[in-house]
Amino acid sequence: MVQERTVPKFNAASAEITKSEALELYKDMVLGRTFEDKCAEMYYRGKMFGFVHLYNGQEAVSSGIVRGAMRPGEDFVCSTYRDHVHALSAGVPAKEVMSELFGKATGCSKGRGGSMHMFSAKHRLLGGYAFVAEGIPVAAGAAFQSKYRREVLGDETADQVTAAFFGDGACNNGQFFETLNMAALWKLPIIFVVENNKWAIGMAHERATSDPEIYKKASVFNMVGVEVDGMDVMAVRAVAQEAVARARKGEGPTLIEALTYRFRGHSLADPDELRSKTEKEEWLSRDPIKKFATYVTEKNLVTQEELKTIDHQIQELINEAVKFAESSPDPDPRELYRFVFAEDE
Repeated sequence: MVQERTVPKFNAASAEITKSEALELYKDMVLGRTFEDKCAEMYYRGKMFGFVHLYNGQEAVSSGIVRGAMRPGEDFVCSTYRDHVHALSAGVPAKEVMSELFGKATGCSKGRGGSMHMFSAKHRLLGGYAFVAEGIPVAAGAAFQSKYRREVLGDETADQVTAAFFGDGACNNGQFFETLNMAALWKLPIIFVVENNKWAIGMAHERATSDPEIYKKASVFNMVGVEVDGMDVMAVRAVAQEAVARARKGEGPTLIEALTYRFRGHSLADPDELRSKTEKEEWLSRDPIKKFATYVTEKNLVTQEELKTIDHQIQELINEAVKFAESSPDPDPRELYRFVFAEDE
């Protein structure tokens, strides 16, 4: 039996963050959590259909990397089937994400993608992907075009970095190994982000891989590999900033393994009976939003009142997103075959 890993420690006192940056991170995490809670409500009320996979508990990873280290709307983000919050962090408006979940024409994928296929060219969101590890090579393609534009075509503005998010289960798939090899060979500006929430649907991570310490696999490809506490947004932000800086300087990719946990079942159709109560309670006690709120208030960066104001504002934003989705039109059946191919703008 593989022993439980000790979560890497990070000295948050050594990190530097301004008040505006702290508020931005808190706002993004609360947006993700509140959005997902509303999704659960709407799903059980019959407003959403199919499989819906929520991100509750993992907010520090998306916010710490996309909002804390990247340039949302300029850099590329590639997600998984658990993609709502990555879309929000990338800047896709909540009303467009909610509309997509409702299958409406105003959704970010025009109502054609649903929960697992969020996409927005405008916000550089490369998509959510239903198949495990499917998005990893897509992300590498985006990183390759950035490098090609800069080094071959001489476009100095092409310094975009791509973040590829995927779970621990994807790390046993061929796409993971093949893509990391190519990315290392070509020194692509990409960060591979493993959101290791310990469970691949119902399979415990330690039972599914020969070496559960995923970040160590980077060494095989001569790549930097980092393990980080995925429940600490400051820790995630710190390692992500280093990885993004390396990528922009042309020093190649980084594999980040964020140790995190999903607070709900695999999907809203999952009764979540396989994980022990003790395990769930232990991780719930490390809620990343509560942890960050405590940190910023103890550092006198923000006040409790300011955080409560954000909570209220986000709740209003989500309520408006639901109203927008409910009042939006369904896709026109006459446009069934539209968007199969690219269109001229």
